[in-house]
Amino acid sequence: MVITVLDHEFQNELCESDSEYPPKKVEDGEVDDDGKPKRTGTVWTASAHIITTSIGAGVLSLAWAMAQLGWVAGIFILLFCTLAALYAAILLADCYRFPDPVTGKRNYSYMEAVKAYLGGRMYKFCGWMLYSNLATIGVGFTITTAKSMVAIQKSNCHRKNGGDDPCMFSNIPHVVGFGIVEILLSQLPNFHKLSWLSKLAAITSFGYASIGIGLSLSKIITGHGGKTSVAGVDPSSSDKIWRMFAAAGDVAFACSYALVLFDIQDTLKSLPPENKVMKKAVSIGGLIMIIFFIMCSTSGYAAFGDKTPENLLAGFGDDMAFWLVDLANVFIVVHIVGAYQVLCQPVFRIVELLARRRWPKSKFINRENPIRIGKIRFNINMFRLSWRTAYGVVVTIVAIALPFFSDMLALLGAIGYWPLIVYIPLEMHIAQKKIGKLTIRWFGLQLLSFLCLLLSLAAASGAIHGLYKGLNAYKLFQFKE
Repeated sequence: MVITVLDHEFQNELCESDSEYPPKKVEDGEVDDDGKPKRTGTVWTASAHIITTSIGAGVLSLAWAMAQLGWVAGIFILLFCTLAALYAAILLADCYRFPDPVTGKRNYSYMEAVKAYLGGRMYKFCGWMLYSNLATIGVGFTITTAKSMVAIQKSNCHRKNGGDDPCMFSNIPHVVGFGIVEILLSQLPNFHKLSWLSKLAAITSFGYASIGIGLSLSKIITGHGGKTSVAGVDPSSSDKIWRMFAAAGDVAFACSYALVLFDIQDTLKSLPPENKVMKKAVSIGGLIMIIFFIMCSTSGYAAFGDKTPENLLAGFGDDMAFWLVDLANVFIVVHIVGAYQVLCQPVFRIVELLARRRWPKSKFINRENPIRIGKIRFNINMFRLSWRTAYGVVVTIVAIALPFFSDMLALLGAIGYWPLIVYIPLEMHIAQKKIGKLTIRWFGLQLLSFLCLLLSLAAASGAIHGLYKGLNAYKLFQFKE
């Protein structure tokens, strides 16, 4: 999942780019062309960043998506989504500089590149889409964390009472507890500067995904795999097409890593040219990501068949490897506690920036109140405290009202996949290369964009249908699993 460096985009938005801030003084010969300290990244470091940012909670739903789609459609949709995102990411490497991909001015973030190549209108559209996606992703994270904590409870219950015990638990206490933790952490104005957070999240995300694959392969090798089919789960069901649409959204959600590519490219050495190195890194990292996704989806489906759970790790509750499943779920919780903050911080600060601009003389909005508790000193801003707390409360309430893991991920995937991962990168490529309308290449790019649009619309409709159906059968504050 994308959790690193997204806050860097906020620092460059609304024309507040790094150019307004003079670089720190460094010795001669130790700076790049933009006056910043020399970058030292290589193709291998960039590849590693891409791999770690693309693997997250979304991969745990890929096995369920494969079960809904079946072997043929599942593998096709998975390859189409991942290869389309990979192709757009390769084209995006040329947009790091403007107008020339080798000697032009650097674009430090995705939003800055959109403004340079596509202008103000597309910049605003991109901003709305980006922040809508980031604002809603907290709900998906809250649901995922609650389900992982319930899975640990169920695992302990089965260990004590045996596999025949239903072990039903409510998500609500975990949703509320997670919400309180995030509300407290959200009051830290510089939380994004904790560099260890990204490293810890990368390790844990890779860890729980690898555990899921390993346990699935173990189940298959020991002859306890599930029954699979070409058409997937219950092809005669009236809800089949809707579940297939939602499954496509889950796949799209797992492919949303392009937003941090500029931040990764900004770490590369100037020679050889960053765009050439980045294309190699995207190809290496993207192909490894595709292999990882295929392994997770196919092994999970083969292990559980038609009974594949929405969250792959939830299916191992009756197995003997209780401690390994618990460890994987702990990894998910640790990962998402940090990911929630890193992804929501840009939303917090854009609202606070707009409020300061709208009411520059308001003490409620602008005043920092110094607080001292013993030797600890910190500032409290009443607007920041009120707004971030209100956001956390709303996210918690929505997560309680919509505790539907796969449908929520599908909706998030549908919102972000076409506009941010495919359409805008293709449009920037067309603008940069000055590809004429009605040419063969232009038609090809538009066809790819249109197909991805159809996929996003289908995924959104499937997700909304699933949420609507779930709400009809769901009793508020009584949901157990």
